[in-house]
Amino acid sequence: MANRDPRHSADAGAPDHPVFAALYDRLPDRLLPGPHREYLAADLSGRVLDLGAGNGPLFRYAAAAGADLEYHAVEPDPNRRRRAAREATDVGLEVRLRDARAESLPYADDDFDIVIAGLVFCTIADPDAALDEVARVLRPDGELRFLEHVRNDGWRAQAQDALTPLWKRAAGGCRLNRETIERFVAHDAFEDIEVERLQFGFFPATPIFRGRLRRRGD
Repeated sequence: MANRDPRHSADAGAPDHPVFAALYDRLPDRLLPGPHREYLAADLSGRVLDLGAGNGPLFRYAAAAGADLEYHAVEPDPNRRRRAAREATDVGLEVRLRDARAESLPYADDDFDIVIAGLVFCTIADPDAALDEVARVLRPDGELRFLEHVRNDGWRAQAQDALTPLWKRAAGGCRLNRETIERFVAHDAFEDIEVERLQFGFFPATPIFRGRLRRRGD
């Protein structure tokens, strides 16, 4: 699998979004996908990688998984990484949190049983490179669990295209018009277990999908 060099991307500078990091913690619970994060964290065990942990919103759900869990996380934004470290302490989850980008993961091949992507592929500068990296670090038959918003269709897609440059600056690098699910299911390394469109979210960051993919055996 290709291991692209993220330095060749125009967006490869280290993310630094202090205002967005602070505002995210203040969003009311009804705007956050709590039940769907429960889905991502259900029955976690083994070695798990949280791909782009942000402020650590998944940590409290993972903390309930039990002792048979080794939880790793990467987050390149220093503002969000500091908040994630505090969240891990607050909820009592031991997290091996690293400063790293999804496009160049500092882990060995076949290193994880589960990789979780929770509203993260919209912010990644090179999503194809990141998905290749996820495939590389997942063991054969391991799972990629995801919750992602994607490009809509019709006039909504056109509106997302128009809004994305401003939205990206205001929302921590988030792109509204990523076709993430098509990218996932088309990747040769994965077969889909389930993919579900949710009746959840607010335009322009809709539709939202969740699901699980299995890493094919070598």
